[in-house]
Amino acid sequence: MTAQALTPTEITSDHADDFRARFRLLDLGAAQVSVLSYPSLRSRRTPALVRRSDPELYHLALTLSGRQSISRCRSDASVGVGDLLLYDSSHPTDASAFPDGGDSGNGGGGGGAVEGIVVNVPRTAVPLPAAKVDGLLGVPLPGDSGMGGLLAQFLVRLASEADACRPQDVIRLGGVTVDLITAFLAHHADTEGSVPPESHRQALLTGIHSFIEHNLGDPQLTPGAVAAFHHISVRYLHRLFQGQGVTVGAWIRHRRLEGCRRDLADPRLADRPIGFLAARWGFVHASEFTRAFRRAYGIPPSTYRQDRARHRGARH
Repeated sequence: MTAQALTPTEITSDHADDFRARFRLLDLGAAQVSVLSYPSLRSRRTPALVRRSDPELYHLALTLSGRQSISRCRSDASVGVGDLLLYDSSHPTDASAFPDGGDSGNGGGGGGAVEGIVVNVPRTAVPLPAAKVDGLLGVPLPGDSGMGGLLAQFLVRLASEADACRPQDVIRLGGVTVDLITAFLAHHADTEGSVPPESHRQALLTGIHSFIEHNLGDPQLTPGAVAAFHHISVRYLHRLFQGQGVTVGAWIRHRRLEGCRRDLADPRLADRPIGFLAARWGFVHASEFTRAFRRAYGIPPSTYRQDRARHRGARH
C-alpha cells in the first residue's frame, strides 16, 4: 500500500506479527497528503528501488508524535515532534521511526504509535532552483514558528477537515498546499525572490486566516489590526479577500459565529450562559450577537441550543 500511495520502499518492523497502523490518503490533485500512524519500523529506499522507479517527488514530512532518523548520501538527521523534514524519491534513504519514550509494543494505538503527515509534491511543481531545494534534503527544519509554524498548522487542519470539503475546494487546497510549501522552502533556501507572486499572495492569505483563527476571542480584532500585524495596508488586505468573495469583517464575523454555534451544540457547555459563550468569541454585546446569529442561521441562539439538546435526547 505504501509503495502504491507514496514511493516504493522496503519496510521491516519488530511488530510484523501484530502490525497495527492507520493510513489515510488525501488526493488534492497538485499534491497528495498522507496521514499516518504506525508502530516502530525501518523504511529503506535502496539504490535498486531508485533505479527501478523514480516518480521524481519531493516528500515533506511533519512529525506529530515519536521520533524519526534518516540517513541519505552519507548524512544523518534526527527529527522530533513539530519538525519538518524534506527528502525525495531520487536518492536512497534509510529511515527508522520510534514512538515517544521508546516502543511500548502496542502497535498503532496509544503511546506506542508514531504519527505524522507526509506531503508528496512533484519536483516540477516547485518553481525554485533545484540545486537550492536539494540543499535542504535531509535537513531538519523547524515547524513551530514563522513559515514552518504556518505550514504545520495548515497541514494539521487540512488533515482533520479535508474530508468535509467539496470536490472543487479539494483542488484549490492542492494549489494552496504547493504554494505554502514553495514559500517555506524558498525561505530556508534563501530563494524567496524566485517565488511566483501568486505563491507569495497565497502564503500571506493563509497566514492571515491562521492569525484570525487564533484571535477570534479578541474584541479588538479588526481589519486594521490584521493588516498591521502582517505589515500591509488595509486596502491591500481587502484586495486579498476580494478573490474569496467576502469582506474581511464578514469573514471574522462568520468564523466567530461558527465558534459560537459549536459551543451552543456542545453538551459540556450546556450550563454556560449564552452571553458568556458569545463573549468567548469576541462579541461584546449580547444583543448584537443574537441579531447576527439569527441572520446567519435563521433562528435565535437560544432556540438553536434547545433544538440541539432535543436532538441529542432523541438519539439516546
